[in-house]
Amino acid sequence: MHYIYVLLVLNFSCLSQSYKIGALDKAYSKRSLDVYPDTVKLEDSGAPKDAGGGTGQECETKTCSGALSIGVSDPKTKATNIAQKAAQEAKAANDAQVAAAEAAASQVKIQLAEKALQSARAAEAALAGKQQIMEQLEAEHREAEAVVQDVSNSLQNTQANAAAANDAANEAKNQLGKLKQLVQASIANLANIENVSGGAQQELAEKTQLLEAAKNRVDSLLRQLNLAKQDYDKTKKAAYKAACSAVEAKQKAQRNRRRAADPKSSSP
Repeated sequence: MHYIYVLLVLNFSCLSQSYKIGALDKAYSKRSLDVYPDTVKLEDSGAPKDAGGGTGQECETKTCSGALSIGVSDPKTKATNIAQKAAQEAKAANDAQVAAAEAAASQVKIQLAEKALQSARAAEAALAGKQQIMEQLEAEHREAEAVVQDVSNSLQNTQANAAAANDAANEAKNQLGKLKQLVQASIANLANIENVSGGAQQELAEKTQLLEAAKNRVDSLLRQLNLAKQDYDKTKKAAYKAACSAVEAKQKAQRNRRRAADPKSSSP
């Protein structure tokens, strides 16, 4: 903002000097036109001048009469009057130039000041707009930085998760390799177990056959035992009867022997 005001002041100074010089030239030209109208008109139009300093048509005016009266007077007096008049006109022209220059300079300064104020206001408005745009861009930049930071944090988390997932995948691969080894070992063990199972089933079949044969043998022995028991019972009963019969026969023999030895005892 400071640089803008410095540039405005420099422009104002340059413009005031140019306007002042132009105003002085215009005032001097106007004063010369008022004092020497015939001379200025002749110089502007390029027409020839007569001895009285005017045109033939203007000789009837008051100015030409004064010029003719001066021409018929004393040359010394005429020179003095011309010198005095020239001095007065020079002083009047100088005063008019100063006044016109001051008035023109004041007017120009006012105009330039107004223009400078308008330029300053426009510059302030533009600066305010630029400031607003800059603040908006700064806010957007901060938001973008925040988004970048969030995305960076999210990316770091994603990278960490990816690394953890990669480690888990490697661990799973290792475990899968171990499981494959276990499966292969289990398959081999299963083959052995199947072989053992086949042998066990064969042995079981053989043992089943032996058991069936043993059961049959037991049943046969039980039948034989039952038959032997029945025969034993019969034989026991027969032996008991025989023993009883033998005892009874012995007793009868003893009674008969006693009777034979003692006839009295045998009589009634």
